[in-house]
Amino acid sequence: MTTTTTRTDQRTTAPTGHPLLSPHDLAGLTLPNRVVMAPMTRMRADHRGVPTPLMIEYYRQRAGAALIVSEGISPNIAGRHHPLQPGLDTEEQVAAWRSVTGAVHTAGGRIFAQLMHSGRNTHPANRPDGGIPVAPSAVVAPGPVHTLDGKVDPVVPRALTTEEVRRTVADHAEAARAAIRAGFDGVEIHGANGYLVHQFLADGTNLRADRYGGPVTGRIRFAVEVVEAVADAIGAHRVGLRISPGNKEGGMVERDPAPTYRALLSAIAPLSPAYLHLTDDPRYPALDDLRPRWSGTLVGNTGEHVETTQESATALVASGRADLVSVGRPYIFNPDVVERIAAGVAWAPIRGKDYHYGSGPHGYVDLPRHDAETTLRTPASTSEKLEE
Repeated sequence: MTTTTTRTDQRTTAPTGHPLLSPHDLAGLTLPNRVVMAPMTRMRADHRGVPTPLMIEYYRQRAGAALIVSEGISPNIAGRHHPLQPGLDTEEQVAAWRSVTGAVHTAGGRIFAQLMHSGRNTHPANRPDGGIPVAPSAVVAPGPVHTLDGKVDPVVPRALTTEEVRRTVADHAEAARAAIRAGFDGVEIHGANGYLVHQFLADGTNLRADRYGGPVTGRIRFAVEVVEAVADAIGAHRVGLRISPGNKEGGMVERDPAPTYRALLSAIAPLSPAYLHLTDDPRYPALDDLRPRWSGTLVGNTGEHVETTQESATALVASGRADLVSVGRPYIFNPDVVERIAAGVAWAPIRGKDYHYGSGPHGYVDLPRHDAETTLRTPASTSEKLEE
């Protein structure tokens, strides 16, 4: 399929000395600008969790970002959140990701794999083994859950045993090793947005009485052990951690996020990970509270609750509240987010979510660049791949 695009430029102020266009040293990895492509669920893998040719083109188009953080990748079968989510637990998946990372690198980009274990948020219909979701405690998530057969009621998760928690830590380390074999420049551990690491951190979902629950020191233990294990496996300079203190997504409850996340930062700081990826929240201004407590690279994100604009992204970095800014939804409609900033061109507006999630090229690889007199091409093999 060939999609003809038209030019829709809208000139803005010239970007001379623009704060978002200066380079940054990320633990030895040179970033040419300050704009990170945030991880976004797009559901274009096949039913085996194998990346498709369509995904190669999607990530290649966005290689102008300082760093791409991939969509959430399940570190094991129990972590699979939804159908068509990619994994890193089979060699077939690793080989397919190698084509994605190779395309990004050939285009001059850098890419980290986000390891995302869904915890209680999945459903037996979404797991390849049909298993019951696992979680810190048997606390059900609010429904409904999306499956290939439509929306269904959530099921009560099974609390992980202490030994299973340790194995899950090890699975993250093994997935990190697989990510490096697949050509990723590093990994981001997803500790935000209501997924498994966040479920351990939050007092509303972690009711455990063993060493992984109870007071703050117990509730942060799983997150700390995952960061430690992944850092041991691939090097701390290749590891980032994303957190979203106070985020209520997925029915999360955190009565007082500040002590938990202050303790978490104190525990992982000696490991010197590559970065902390922090989502701000109006109920708990995490950037204001935690930025002074973090001396390493901080990636700031404000798009969870307020739409990110060129102006707000610029202000975040220019103010020093973040070293880098992550941009999510604008990257759906603008494969050339950074290039538009450099050219003084406005971002195309964010439209509805009709095709954010799906299995085809529409709203995925057919969005025009600001200078697109050329055409965007969908890989010829895409239709066959998606039908498998």
